Amino acid sequence: MSTPTTPGVSSSRPAESLLDRVRHFWQRISEGRQIDELWSQFTADARASYGFYMKEADAQELGSYRGLNRWFRIAKTLFWSMAMKLTPARRVLLLIAFVLIAISAINPQADFTGIALLIFLLLLALELADKVTMKRDLEIAREIQTWLVPSHPPDVARADLAFATRPQNSVAGDYYDAFYPNPDERERLIVVIADVAGKSVPAALLMATLQASLRTIAGDDAPLAALVKRLNRYASAHSLDGRRFTTAVLGEYNPVSRRLTYVNAGHNHPVLRRANGDTETLQVGGLPLGIDANASYETASIELRTGDALILFTDGVVEAFNESGEEFGNERWLGAIRNLPDWNAQETLQYLMKRVDEFVGATRQSDDITCFVFRSR
Repeated sequence: MSTPTTPGVSSSRPAESLLDRVRHFWQRISEGRQIDELWSQFTADARASYGFYMKEADAQELGSYRGLNRWFRIAKTLFWSMAMKLTPARRVLLLIAFVLIAISAINPQADFTGIALLIFLLLLALELADKVTMKRDLEIAREIQTWLVPSHPPDVARADLAFATRPQNSVAGDYYDAFYPNPDERERLIVVIADVAGKSVPAALLMATLQASLRTIAGDDAPLAALVKRLNRYASAHSLDGRRFTTAVLGEYNPVSRRLTYVNAGHNHPVLRRANGDTETLQVGGLPLGIDANASYETASIELRTGDALILFTDGVVEAFNESGEEFGNERWLGAIRNLPDWNAQETLQYLMKRVDEFVGATRQSDDITCFVFRSR
């Protein structure tokens, strides 16, 4: 004897089960992101990829074409740019796939589209395998790189510090640090922010050597001027004839006198915002490190007073751009600094980075972004 069922209930269960499976599948594919978020990510990736593949194209030559001829030239440039980044064996496979598609289009009776599709899938699998391997190696390199920079700022009498960095790739060429060369004597704090020319792994390797040499030289209790001179000689010996130079701001802070002595080696000028709203820039120094082994560097000093905020940053901040290609720029950055609330270093850092984030949106950046806030209390 069968048990009566409520009309419509049993028939809806298979549909609900199928709907749940579809939702689970979509959740797995999208990782829970909304459609607008996925679209923003796709457009950002598409712009970045287009710029990557077209960076070697002759923009002036392409601009001389119009209509369909222009689109044909762009497609041709993109195709060859992508093809030449494959290994020779994979380029041959790609060519075979296109030949099979062409034969299938000319002679429908000889349909090789299935074989061409399999070749495309094979190429995709091979490229993905390379990418996954490289990504794993970069993640390991990124983990190692995090050991070279402080995860927490040191304790400083009558001051607090905060810093943040966002690599353009998995690893960065930006470097920041704040440390006592002699932890037992906290009367000399070394602060530094630096930007190695280039990006990704080569820049990250040079950043690591810069960090190691700075820590070693600072441990010898060398005065700031001598420290920078020795650091420059070391950087020049490993700069590939000046092609891998490093811009940097190095400072020596005395918590007792609240005086900061600094050298600006070709870096973006740090901004000192006084408690009354006035601003100053730290410009004194010399050439970037690694260009001239015999370069001389000037030092200058400033006194930090209660409520002052010193903002150090790399060029990735002011050169951050939105989806229209417009840069954040120095004026917007200075405007944000002038309008700083009277907060601690961490809150100040969050305020400034939020201004940059609101401007760029989801646009993928082409440079590392690093900011270092030193707030006097």
